Amino acid sequence: MMILRSAPASPFARKVRIAASLLGLAGRIQVQDADLNDPADSLRAQNPLGRVPTLILEDGTAYYDSRVILEYLDHLAGGGRIVPRDPTARFAALRLQALCDGILEASVLIVYEGRYRPPEMKVQSWIDRQAGKTARGLAALEREPPAIDAPPNVGQIALACVLGYLDLRFAGAWRRDHPRLLAWHDRFAAAVPAFDATKASP
Repeated sequence: MMILRSAPASPFARKVRIAASLLGLAGRIQVQDADLNDPADSLRAQNPLGRVPTLILEDGTAYYDSRVILEYLDHLAGGGRIVPRDPTARFAALRLQALCDGILEASVLIVYEGRYRPPEMKVQSWIDRQAGKTARGLAALEREPPAIDAPPNVGQIALACVLGYLDLRFAGAWRRDHPRLLAWHDRFAAAVPAFDATKASP
């Protein structure tokens, strides 16, 4: 049994859990929550970065980050399922994943700024810089929402997790100005039951 070190609200861990479900591998993975604030948590020994998701194989090998784990799961499922084999489709999926991961990273940094930095030490220009990444990324995706493959590829999984995280941490403010992405979100949720099954509580 593989072990996925996770955190309920992590959008990157959610990517892995959705991918595992789509690939029929969920039954081979035990999800174990990690306490990212606890120096004694074994996660720091399993992954020197102390980050989730981290996938521990049966032989003790640890894979991270989410992009590497999704690639490994696709390989385990025979390849070409969520990471296309065709070069054009492959690089389009990887490019979309990179964009969505960048939006997630910027959004998580904004959340951490509010959670961990004292108000008197906040740098608004830095917060605005991260918010700008999210805004530009969403605008680009709104102009040209991707397809939804069967099964969805790594980029499409990542986009669903972006929108889910913005619902969780930013009260779904994206929905007002992005009707095409909202329609895409609803189609993805209808096509992929694991999306709702992995939804974190506020």
